[in-house]
Amino acid sequence: MQIQPSFRVPRGNDATSGVSELLEVMQPAAVTFYPTDSTIYAQGDDAGPLYLVEFGMVRICRMSADGRRLVSAFHSAGEVFGFEAASQHDSFAESVDGAGIRVLRPSCGEQPTGSVLKLALKSLARTQHHLMLLGRCSANERMAAFLLDLADRQGDEASVYLPMQRYDIADYLGMTFETVSRVLRVLKDQGLIRLRSISEVELVDPGALRALAD
Repeated sequence: MQIQPSFRVPRGNDATSGVSELLEVMQPAAVTFYPTDSTIYAQGDDAGPLYLVEFGMVRICRMSADGRRLVSAFHSAGEVFGFEAASQHDSFAESVDGAGIRVLRPSCGEQPTGSVLKLALKSLARTQHHLMLLGRCSANERMAAFLLDLADRQGDEASVYLPMQRYDIADYLGMTFETVSRVLRVLKDQGLIRLRSISEVELVDPGALRALAD
């Protein structure tokens, strides 16, 4: 299903300036709505266009050789995904909670090299940070870093919106479902967070969370 709102620069995070530059030299398609858990592109599909999240959240996944699902990234409103070094996607992208996505293609005669490079480097830096996160020995450290990262990207130091399921977080942080639930309870009991609902976490003590994540 396609939606036809006016073309606007998405609000929100530290990539906004790069997205603004990219939209100046790209042709954004109409917003296509992807229902919860639907596939945006599959592993092995031809790569080419980039994708802009207009609203909702997207997860980037791949299947391991033994059939396990690995979540490598989450992308929310205002973020661009779909960067590939090869001609095919080595991961698949899915809507987490009902996402609006624009396909971005270069405008005629335009070469968006600089703006694409800027956003690709941001994406690479985030991937490297995620790999470092998985190398942490403490599940509490991983969760603290994850919550702080989402808070920064959502632009709200007081609370974090978690549209993804607990098993998504588990596959992203290299934990089990049970460990995710246990760690959230531990952080709550320590007075660092408050669980307002299953999808909203209040950051009661961001400073202590940063100390734990460092």
